[in-house]
Amino acid sequence: MACTTILVGKDASYDGSTIIARNEDSANGEFCPKRFIVVKPDEQPRHYKSVLSHVEVDLPDEPLQYTAVPNADLKEGIWGEAGVNEANVAMSATETLTTNERVLGADPLVALQPADEANGKPETPGGIGEEDIITLVLPYVKTAREGVARLGALLEQYGTYEMNGVAFSDVDEIWWLETVGGHHWIAKRVPDEAYVTMPNQLGIDEFDLDDALGDQEEHMCSADLGEFIERNHLDLAVENVTPFNPRDAFGSHSDSDHVYNTPRAWYMQRFLNPYDEQWDGQDADHQPTADDIPWARQPDRKITIEDVKYVLSSHYQGTPYDPYGKLGDQHSRHMFRPIGINRTGHMVAMQIRPYAPAASRSIMWISYGSGPFTAATPFYANVNDTPAYLRDTTPEVSTGNLYWTNRLIAALADAHFYETSNAVEAFAENARVFGHRLVERTDAALEQERDEAADTPADEVVAGRLESANEDMAEYLRKHATTLLN
Repeated sequence: MACTTILVGKDASYDGSTIIARNEDSANGEFCPKRFIVVKPDEQPRHYKSVLSHVEVDLPDEPLQYTAVPNADLKEGIWGEAGVNEANVAMSATETLTTNERVLGADPLVALQPADEANGKPETPGGIGEEDIITLVLPYVKTAREGVARLGALLEQYGTYEMNGVAFSDVDEIWWLETVGGHHWIAKRVPDEAYVTMPNQLGIDEFDLDDALGDQEEHMCSADLGEFIERNHLDLAVENVTPFNPRDAFGSHSDSDHVYNTPRAWYMQRFLNPYDEQWDGQDADHQPTADDIPWARQPDRKITIEDVKYVLSSHYQGTPYDPYGKLGDQHSRHMFRPIGINRTGHMVAMQIRPYAPAASRSIMWISYGSGPFTAATPFYANVNDTPAYLRDTTPEVSTGNLYWTNRLIAALADAHFYETSNAVEAFAENARVFGHRLVERTDAALEQERDEAADTPADEVVAGRLESANEDMAEYLRKHATTLLN
C-alpha cells in the first residue's frame, strides 16, 4: 500500500513514550474499509494460509492477545496493519518500499506462480506480504527486538512478493525493518533522541554491517547479507571509509520518487525542524526532490501526538505545493503527492507510555479516512473488546460506523475546503481535547483504585475500565461526527 510512516524515539517525544504511526492508503480509485478489533488467543489461527499468495505457515501455540485494524472486507485477506499485543509490543505493517533492478536481479521477489495444467506444473505459492505480517508476528513476540528477529526468520524461510518496511516498538525501543529483494532484510534501532520519516522509499541511509552481523546492538540483518552485497556489487560507496548506505545500495532514485516520495519526507522534516536549515527557495539545504534527506534526525522540540497527526494529514500547508492553498499556481499546487490524501484508510499512532502500569500502558490514536478531515483520538489497547462504532465497519456505505461517516464528511468537505475547514478543525480539536481529558481521568481512576485496594486490581477489572473509556470516546465521536456530517 502507498503509505507514510513516522517513528518517534522516547527521548524525542513529549512524554517519554515511544510512538510509531502510519497512514494506510488504498490504491487509486478504491477505498478499503477498516475495523478496530481484539484478536483473542482462541481466535488466532494455528495454521495460516494467505489469500493472495497462498503461502501456508504453521503457527506456534499460546499466542498473545492483540488489537489490530484489519480490513472489514476479507476478500483479499486480513491486512492487520497496526496493533499492540498484551506484552505492550506494537507493530505497524507495512510501508511499501521501492528498490532497484540490481537487487531484484540478485534476489527476485517470491510471487505466486499459478498452476500450469497443460504442462503438468502445480501451483507454487508466493511469499509473505502486507496481508499476512501482523498475523504471523505480533502474537508471538514480547519485545520489539524479538519482532524483528521473528519477521526476519519468516522472510528468510518463505520470502516476500513485495518490498516492505515494518515498525516495531516497545516501551524502550523502536526498530525499523526493510526488506531487500525476496529473502534479505535489514533493521535499525531508531535513536532514542530522534524521529524517522518514511515515504514509500527504502529509507535507511547508514548501516553498520559489523554490528548487524555481530553484537546486534543497533543493527540486525539477514545472516548472509555481507556476502550478498559483495557478490552482487551492491555497495556504491566510493571510499572504503564511507559508512554503508542501504538507500544507495538497495533503494531507488527515480524521477517518480521526486514527485511521490522525497517531497513527503521534506515536508515532515521541514515542520519538525524549521530552524535547523533553510528549507525554501533556491538556496535551500534540501529541496523537495533531494535524495539525501536524512532517515533520522533530532527534532527542534519534543514531538506530540498532535504533531504526528498533523504531518500524517499534511498537504504542504504554507508552501506553493498545497493543493488546497492559495500560494503558487495550478502547476505547483499539483506538483507533488501530498501525505493527507482522499484514499487514506486509516492512521494509527501507537503510544507506549513508560509512566503507566503495564495493563494500561498502550494507547492507539486512531483516525479513519482522509486525514485533513478526521480527528485522531485515543483508545486503550489492552482490552477484551472494542467499541462497536469502530469495530463493526461494513463493506457497504453506512452512517452507522465511524469509518463511513468520516468518508462522507471528507467527500462533502473536500470540494469546499475553505467553506468547511473551520467546522472540521473545531470538531478535530474538540475531539482531541476530550480524548486527552478522558485518558487523564481514566489513568487517575486506575491509580486511585490501586491505592485503595489491598492488591493490584485484577486484569479483568482494569480491562473493564479501559473498555468503558473506549466506549466513552466512541460515543463522543458518534455524536459529534454525526453532527458535523449533518
